[in-house]
Formats: sequence, C-alpha cells, structure tokens
Amino acid sequence: MTTAISKADERQHNWDFTPLGDPRGYIEAHSLKELWFHTGTKCNLECDFCLEGSSPSDKRLLTPKFEEVKPFIDEALTIGVEQFSFTGGEPFLAKDIVKILDYASQFRPCLVLTNGTEPLVKRLDALLELQAKNQHPVAFRVSIDSPDEQAHDVGRGSGNFAKAFIGMRLLHNHGFNISLARHMADGEDREQVEQQYRDLFSLNGLPSDMNMVAFPDFLAPGSIADVPHITTGCMTKYQTQQQRENYMCANSKMIIKKDHQMQVYACTLVDDDEDYFLATDLASSMKKTINLKHHRCYSCFAMGASCSEM
Repeated sequence: MTTAISKADERQHNWDFTPLGDPRGYIEAHSLKELWFHTGTKCNLECDFCLEGSSPSDKRLLTPKFEEVKPFIDEALTIGVEQFSFTGGEPFLAKDIVKILDYASQFRPCLVLTNGTEPLVKRLDALLELQAKNQHPVAFRVSIDSPDEQAHDVGRGSGNFAKAFIGMRLLHNHGFNISLARHMADGEDREQVEQQYRDLFSLNGLPSDMNMVAFPDFLAPGSIADVPHITTGCMTKYQTQQQRENYMCANSKMIIKKDHQMQVYACTLVDDDEDYFLATDLASSMKKTINLKHHRCYSCFAMGASCSEM
C-alpha cells in the first residue's frame, strides 16, 4: 500500500533534501550588514542573458513606492544595517528612486546597480543634490559585460557600450564612487581580461584600480541548471566557518514587490523561487534557515559569487 504525498509535503521534502535524499546544505543568518531593494524588472534595455528577465514591459517584479520602502529602511536601521543597495531592472526607471536614495543616504551609504545609460544620465542633477546635502555617499556599479565593445553591444544593443562609459565618466567626474560589473567566461584568463578592462579605464579617464565584480552566467528566471546539489556534508568538508558566514544570505536580505506585496527574500539571486520568500518583515526573516537549493546557490558555493562589495 502506498501513501499519496501532497504537493506541500513534496515541496517541503525538496527544500530539505537533495534528489538523492541527502540533507541540503544551509546557511543561518548571523547579521544584517546589507539590505537590498529590487526596484522592479522594468528596464530600458532587453538583454537576452538577463538573470532577471528584465525588459521595458516586464512586470514579474513590480516597482515599489517610497512609502513602501521606507518602513524597511527604518526597520533595518534598528537591526544594525550597514549599507542599502538597489538593483533592478534599471533602478533609475523607478519614479521614486531619488526620493528613496535621499532618505536612505541620510543614514547609511548606498549602492546602486545600473546600466549607466539614459535613465541614469537624466537623474544626474538630482543625484548631485543628494551628494551635496546628505551625510552618506551614493555609489554606483555600472555593467560592462565585456571589454570588447562589439561583444557588449550584441547583448545590450548597439551604442550602449559607449553610453555606459559616458555615464561612468559623468559619475566619476562629479566625485561619485564607481565600480564595474562584468561577465565571467568559463576558462577565462582572469588576469588578462581584467587588464583589458583597466586599459579601457585609463583611456576613458577612469581609475585604473576600479573595483570589478565578475559574475558567471546565472541563466534566466525559472531556469533549471544541471549543477551539483549542495549537502550539509559539502558545507563542512569544503568550506570553513568563515566562508559560510560570508554567504550573502548570511548577512543580507532583499526586498521585492511581488503580487502587490512587499516581501523579504533570502538574497538578490533567488527571487524567481518562492521557496526563498521568508517573511513580510525583516525581524521574522532573520530567524529563517536558508537551504541552498537554487542552482545559483552553487555559484556562491563553488566560486564565492556575491553581489556585495562589502
């Protein structure tokens, strides 16, 4: 006689165990150093490789208003947050982004991930006003996928390589801190690739020692990648306590707006899996164990991938 397993039980089993029945590796949150806000999946570009599936018309994740973001900023301050960070989509398409940055940068440093094109440039004057009056800086990470202009523009559209560098120069020349996000190719010569970028920085009057954050291909939302499953044994055999404490889900959270509700998710890379919805407030989310079930968790495990610069 067999007993039927409900979908809820099956989902819980898949959360707790790998397909071979081993207990999944997990992370316990120990602090809230960085709080991320997702500004929605609307973007002025439509890149086929986008890990968020963003486009000018995408509504998978919605754009929050200032009044919806403020309570999470306030709560995070009581928990000891050290930085507020913003990603998209393209954050500068969010109507309230300057108002949000104005409020957040009164209390903590802010980081904004952007493609560096027209939406950013249109907000520059307003950003300069924030820079002049608020205590904490607003920094920017601009996406340049490849040091080769043609390769970058194949993914992002003709002319966007040049536009992104214009945006970076404007930010740098006005005293903002900038960094760069790039793609990481399988088997690449990291030193050679990064030198190509640094040559570009010099040509464009940018700091040659600019920080670069390299990302593997995270695939589109909802993708199922053929990667090894992470067990509790993997976490203790291959990683130290310090490495486990450096996982983003150990010291950060992300706020998204989905189905017209503000929700706390485990990190910036798992918003396409509802198993990573933790709570509707930060204090409750900090009590939740994060199982490393998502295929993007393997990038953190194997390569130390992180969206953070802290």
